[in-house]
Amino acid sequence: MVVQQYRDGGGARAVRALAVAGVIAVTAGCLGGDGESGASDGSGRRSVAADRPLDLLGQAADVLVEAGGAETRTSMETAAGGTRVTIRAQGAYDFRRQMGRLKVVLPEDAAGADGHRPITELLAPGALYMKNRGAGVPDDKWVRVDTTTLKDGNLLTGGVTDPMAAAELLRGAADVTYAGKSELAGVTVRHYRGVADLGRAARAASPQSRGALAAAAKGFSKDAVPFDAYLDEEGRLRKVRHRFTFSADSRAPEVSVVSTLLLYGFGLPVTVTLPDEDSLYTGEIRQG
Repeated sequence: MVVQQYRDGGGARAVRALAVAGVIAVTAGCLGGDGESGASDGSGRRSVAADRPLDLLGQAADVLVEAGGAETRTSMETAAGGTRVTIRAQGAYDFRRQMGRLKVVLPEDAAGADGHRPITELLAPGALYMKNRGAGVPDDKWVRVDTTTLKDGNLLTGGVTDPMAAAELLRGAADVTYAGKSELAGVTVRHYRGVADLGRAARAASPQSRGALAAAAKGFSKDAVPFDAYLDEEGRLRKVRHRFTFSADSRAPEVSVVSTLLLYGFGLPVTVTLPDEDSLYTGEIRQG
């Protein structure tokens, strides 16, 4: 996995523990209060101000499906033992097909003195494909991971939280509060804070996402996933930040991970072609 490529030292061992960590079966809280009152803007589009926050957040994934494709940027920041490591990615995602292509950039010291080329990741329902994986994988081969077998459902393992999974997590929103309006890249957005119940999100998720989220619901050791979500006037998710906290086992220190997703350029055509069987690497992958 991406996070397994870090060498020992400082917080690096804790970063690598992301690949074997578990997550979350959050206890649901009470309903959040209303956002701003409002109604349709007369254009036939839904106005986010007209919805209760839980309804609004619960529908965020469906609204993205209606929007189709979008460009995305992500960051995943891990803090352990006073050491912070950030993995960044950029690409595009098709919410209708739940498929995307991203280029993942590791920190400068993440792969040792020789550095590492960006990793190409293809996201698909139940699967993660990685190229330039390193660790003994030939340059022309892809590594395929069944995300339903990962303890975190690939919310963290690949260094990128699948954009659809990030939106589907909001189906488990609880204790939501409205934090007001702001601007994000020139777009007016409404800011909501809350806590996600991953188990409830998994039960409410689309069939394509349910397996991975259900795996995460069983695997995470901490049950609360605080989030900040920013939605535009049409209810489209523009930014979401999730805060995961866990330990690999009862003796390990807790690791904090902040995963941030930005979405823009809605309506973008997104083409993702998955590798054929001959392109997949089936040999042993070194963990160092």
